[in-house]
Amino acid sequence: MTSPISILLVDDHQIVCNAVRAYFETLRDFAVVGEAASGEDVVMLVSELVPDIVLLELIKPDMDGIETIRRLKQISPRTQVVVLTSSYEDAYILPATQAGVVSYNLKNMKMEWLADEVRGAYHGEFRLHPHVAALMLQIICEKKGGEQPYFIELTDRELDVLKLIANGLTNRQIAERLVISENTVKGHVNNILSKLYLADRVQVAFQAGPRA
Repeated sequence: MTSPISILLVDDHQIVCNAVRAYFETLRDFAVVGEAASGEDVVMLVSELVPDIVLLELIKPDMDGIETIRRLKQISPRTQVVVLTSSYEDAYILPATQAGVVSYNLKNMKMEWLADEVRGAYHGEFRLHPHVAALMLQIICEKKGGEQPYFIELTDRELDVLKLIANGLTNRQIAERLVISENTVKGHVNNILSKLYLADRVQVAFQAGPRA
């Protein structure tokens, strides 16, 4: 028998944790193994429990959500981080994606959709939020002098996929629109985010290097 997907809930609003826990406990393929309300608690519990998924509220007054993601990914690289938040500001979405988030979701989504996002994250699927895609497209469109943005070297098909995601289409809808398989769409999304991560590491190395 396959073990259930273990989830650590991170939110300082108990009513949110209660609602999410209650729903996931009705599903046989999930097991909520703990809850945390602060960044330090998250790091400690990830070290102890090594959950499959951390379902994280990114915006909290007592923690730097981006730094928390980086720390928990260092402690447990196999743990996938799924954001569940009420904020979709550009200042958070792109840094969260670069820090290692595989799925960025808003709290007004349906519970069954959230469960599907968590299943996808567990299987290593990147789910690019439309706001992330729109932000990346904006950066591409604002490039100057024909230079590629530092983290974007996308193929024409990857750009097609990115534009459709920004328009709110699901992977299945994109597959139908482009007449390709859903697995191929997922592959393009993986490539897009892989290029984003690689460039982020390159930029960090550049910024940390010797200066004249």
